[in-house]
Amino acid sequence: MPETLPAEVAEATPATLRRRSRGVFAGRGGVWVIGLSVLVSLLALLPIAYVIGVSLQTGWSTVVTLVFRPRVGELLVNTVLLVLLTIPLCVALGVTLAWLTERTNLPGRRWWSLLATAPLAVPAFVHSYAWVSLVPPIHGLFAGVLVSVIAYFPFLYLPVAATLRRLDPAIEDVAESMGLKPWKVFFRVVLPQLRLAICGGALLVGLHLLAEYGLYAMIRFDTFTTAIFDQFKSTFNGAAAHMLASVLALCCLAMLTAESAARGSARYARVGSGSAREQRVVVLKTTSTLLALALQTVTCALALGVPLITLGKWLIAGGMEVWNMAELLPALEQTLLLGVAGAALTTGAAIPIAWLSIRYPGRMQRVLESCNYITSSLPGIIVALALVTVTIHFARPIYQTTFTVLLAYLLMFLPRALVSLRAGIAQAPVELENIARSLGRSPARALWLITLRLAAPGAAAGAALVFLAITNELTATLLLAPNGTRTLATGFWAMTSEIDYAAAAPYALLMVVLSLPLTGLLYHQSKKTAGR
Repeated sequence: MPETLPAEVAEATPATLRRRSRGVFAGRGGVWVIGLSVLVSLLALLPIAYVIGVSLQTGWSTVVTLVFRPRVGELLVNTVLLVLLTIPLCVALGVTLAWLTERTNLPGRRWWSLLATAPLAVPAFVHSYAWVSLVPPIHGLFAGVLVSVIAYFPFLYLPVAATLRRLDPAIEDVAESMGLKPWKVFFRVVLPQLRLAICGGALLVGLHLLAEYGLYAMIRFDTFTTAIFDQFKSTFNGAAAHMLASVLALCCLAMLTAESAARGSARYARVGSGSAREQRVVVLKTTSTLLALALQTVTCALALGVPLITLGKWLIAGGMEVWNMAELLPALEQTLLLGVAGAALTTGAAIPIAWLSIRYPGRMQRVLESCNYITSSLPGIIVALALVTVTIHFARPIYQTTFTVLLAYLLMFLPRALVSLRAGIAQAPVELENIARSLGRSPARALWLITLRLAAPGAAAGAALVFLAITNELTATLLLAPNGTRTLATGFWAMTSEIDYAAAAPYALLMVVLSLPLTGLLYHQSKKTAGR
């Protein structure tokens, strides 16, 4: 055994990895892996190229006329106000609920933790549908902020709660020993360590705010996405919709830049495993306990009670007539088929990029990954418009086909599969791949037979996340799906557009039922990742 140790260590050195990477790149299997990675990343750049190309083709004078007009200013003000009001409220609510469920003796805190995650199972436009049904006059900025907060705060709650579970309690002990009061310990010691989780969650919320269509269309609050969709319906492939898409893309890039600056470059990792003991638990006084329970109850009532009660009310009011199986079953079948096919395609396309980023990290791999992350930050409406334009002009046979819809899902949701796959491949020993290659297997075959089997749980988690996103996707499906295609989301939207809320209720209920298992998977994966 002692004689083999230096060889194993040598295999892990950067020089050895570089030599091995040159060997892989020279092989035919390695060329295929790299070629597929480059192809997927070039496809991911299509929406960005579309935005730039349309702007150049339109001409500067027309661009100025279409962009610098009162309507764009109104949409920009709406967007900025929505973001500036919603994100801080989501941060405050998510951090507060995470601290209560992870760091206090709140009665039933494990159940409250599960209930704080459950709103993810309810699509954002179903939240809006529930509120419009309950309070018909609700509309405008206030309605947009209210529904956005209760729909998206779990994106803050989950990462913050997971980070709180991993923090070393010894650091807080040291702070208290220096005379800091508990609230000062939280703001000076705990909160700074939550920066990455807060920035990441806030970015997710912000991108959803820019991309969401159904939620704001239903409460009659104009955003760039609703305006683009309206322009597209009134003037097919018109310049006005393209210019609004360009401004929206710039807003997305600005948000990515702001998140990167807010995240900073501080180091948050610690050397060693920290204290091997339970996290600190704050004992709440009676008044604080009552206030905390009231906050949890109100949040749960708004985020879960309102949509579920509204769905129940409309289902009872509609009776058995609303369960039109002749339409519901095909919609469910279409949703499942698109979800499964889209998840399989997207996860498969992410495999070469994930493998290269773990096995052979370098500048080229970072560029390939960045192409996909940037494109996924753009709203689905921009991806759909890009594919509409390209297929009409250069690939008319695939215009409004299922293939185009699946391609849109690939461009929008690939990072969801990529992140999970990277984690799974990182846990698969590279030595097993090397042994397979030494026995004559090509790099691609070694990847398929060895690494992907070990990374199967991560791949399954990524595919599940993509399936969940596809199940609730609305905008790209409305624009790109072939005539006659009806998913649960588009069927729900068709019924609500006709103000037939009772007929829309079964579609909404089926979407929630499909989403619940995947939301539970996300919750338990968060617990497992945190070592609990």
